[in-house]
Amino acid sequence: MRRRINFLALLIAAACATAPSIPPNRYGLVVVPDRATYERTARADPEKRLVDLASIPGLALDIRYATPDNFMKQPLYPVAKAYLRAPAVRALRAAHEELSREGLGLKVFDGYRPYRVTEQMWEPIRNPDYVADPAKGSRHNRGAAVDLTLVDLRTGAELPMPTPYDDFTTRARHDFNDLTPDIIANRARLRDVMTKHGFEPLPSEWWHYDFRGWREFELMNVPLEEL
Repeated sequence: MRRRINFLALLIAAACATAPSIPPNRYGLVVVPDRATYERTARADPEKRLVDLASIPGLALDIRYATPDNFMKQPLYPVAKAYLRAPAVRALRAAHEELSREGLGLKVFDGYRPYRVTEQMWEPIRNPDYVADPAKGSRHNRGAAVDLTLVDLRTGAELPMPTPYDDFTTRARHDFNDLTPDIIANRARLRDVMTKHGFEPLPSEWWHYDFRGWREFELMNVPLEEL
């Protein structure tokens, strides 16, 4: 018994010695600051690995924050890529594959977002219904939130939804129903498939879904171009 206790103590000590020490930021949040620290956490737990969404066959990508076509009217990402944590990618792939049997698919606007971009977005809006408060951090910063819509796989066209992406009005809410029946049905189909596969909708944005395991993942500020 004593040998077992000593062995466990050595394991715990080794884990503590290799765990990265990250000082809290000005809000008291611990944010993974760089790729090297992220790589250590991902090696210790492969479920924390960020996976490129381009690895999902047939998934469409329209990374608006790599262009000026977004509410900030300027590129916020240097590369047009989207990542999520490994289990969220598996869940998203399952949702996309289910839709594909109906001739539908998913188009992703955004996934993992570096923390510094959340700080940048907060300044002009300062409304937590639509932009995450950096004092709390975003689930996008954890690699556990995705912005997306439905597309027709045959044509590639987006299905009609209540608003364009990043519309900061009450029309974007899930409980806004002064809409045509086809738009209500499209929003409901997206919500149904995403919740079935482990995501939760943000009430104020029809396009935003949080992976239910988001609490397991750290906030990160790793640049997209370094992944």
